[in-house]
Amino acid sequence: MSKALILHAPGTNRDGDLAEAIRLAGGEADIVPLSRLQAEKTDWLDYGLLALPGGFSYGDALGAGKLWALALQTWFAHQMQAFVESGRPIIGICNGFQALVRAGFLPGDNLAATLAHNESAQFECHWVTLTPNSANHSFWLQRLESLVCPVAHGEGRFVTAHGARLPDELVALRYRAADGRLADSRYPANPNGSPGDVAGITNRDGNILGLMPHPENHILPYQHPNWTRGEQGGLGIQLFRNGLRAA
Repeated sequence: MSKALILHAPGTNRDGDLAEAIRLAGGEADIVPLSRLQAEKTDWLDYGLLALPGGFSYGDALGAGKLWALALQTWFAHQMQAFVESGRPIIGICNGFQALVRAGFLPGDNLAATLAHNESAQFECHWVTLTPNSANHSFWLQRLESLVCPVAHGEGRFVTAHGARLPDELVALRYRAADGRLADSRYPANPNGSPGDVAGITNRDGNILGLMPHPENHILPYQHPNWTRGEQGGLGIQLFRNGLRAA
């Protein structure tokens, strides 16, 4: 059974949800605070999968995910680099995605990017529909047709520095309208105004996935907001099965 290391930074609050998703997908999960990882010199390569959950790490001081990113670049630089180079799966969701981008692990390809404030200038918390990009061949996206899950963020608009083009094959997931068409930057289908409806990306090797929406909050059919009206589908559990299979 594959075991996942879930990093707990001060202020993260979706680590329990993420652990439950991994367990339901058939793996094991350890939630370990950064302070303990630092004190005990834990070998991250004892784990097959690394996960960074959502929340408000360090109270989003200096920007969402910024201080967490600094921890990854300093205290845990060796462990992070070893895990990345091993090709093992890494996933960052919402605040975890922000930390991976601001630490420079995503998107790679010498591209600088960030997660800017939502175009609505407000915190967005509602459900969205996502579809995988067929040009991206990451194992994270295998057998994945669509995802229906919530967003909960104030800084989720993915933008590259100086308007540089993000290679299409690095786009993992895009926001879709309810009728199946691309959101085309229309609110609320695209909750933050990300150009190209980008909801998630991978690195070139495809082992690192970052996304703003929360697939860990739709792993059971009854979590669908319209479950009582007979609507279902778009479960996020397949995403975690894919990660564990590659671990």
